[in-house]
Amino acid sequence: MKFENLEYITIENQTTSFPKHFHETFCISLIHKGIEKIDFENKSLFSEAGTISITNPYEIHSNPLIDNDSYLKFDTIYIPNEVMKHALNGKNIKFLNRQITDKKANKLFLELKVALDTKNPQTIEFHLFQFINILKIYSQENKNEYSELNFDSFNKISDYIEKHIYDKFCLNQLSKMANINKYGFAKKFKVSTGMTPMNYIIMRKIFSSKRLINPSSELTEIAYQYNFTDMAHFSKTFKRFIGISPKKYQESIIEKS
Repeated sequence: MKFENLEYITIENQTTSFPKHFHETFCISLIHKGIEKIDFENKSLFSEAGTISITNPYEIHSNPLIDNDSYLKFDTIYIPNEVMKHALNGKNIKFLNRQITDKKANKLFLELKVALDTKNPQTIEFHLFQFINILKIYSQENKNEYSELNFDSFNKISDYIEKHIYDKFCLNQLSKMANINKYGFAKKFKVSTGMTPMNYIIMRKIFSSKRLINPSSELTEIAYQYNFTDMAHFSKTFKRFIGISPKKYQESIIEKS
């Protein structure tokens, strides 16, 4: 099992709300200071310092700030489902209890974070298995495999967006592909996926661009490659979805190298 797709990110003093989005991985956060709010479709989750919060793969959520004066600091570890299944001998799980208060789990979270910096597969695997095995008591078996959102009649649109992720998109263009007017298209797309078409596209662009960032990347080139108007536009949008600017994200990669 390869662990290249395992990563963590540290957010200090989050100043912007995260819009609706999803992760293809389990998104597991340990809150250090402040209160994190996660809005799901039918409920909100408030996690205080010392709490672990979890979102499942492809689970649409947003992270609004509680108020402009709040100070929020947290670490997030992203665990792909195939890695989670490997650690659990092929068992497919999901978390209904997305909020965990467990000092041992917190300790193992921090040990896994340190292990990820070593880049040593044996060290990572040891600490990963320990962490996942304490988390599994808060989970239940997921009978269905995790997969992309339910696009219904929009699979063609989704494939087109993925294949043309560097391009500029407009609602008229996509609605014509779906043979529906743009207002009907936007409404139907949101009903099917839980997100507006443009919000979905921007999210896909940001997560795609994030995968291209390495210690030697030219961030301005990446910004233009994904059709952002300039570096400031790219940086602002990146921070809305990731929590830190692309420059800060690149610096974190360099520090871990």
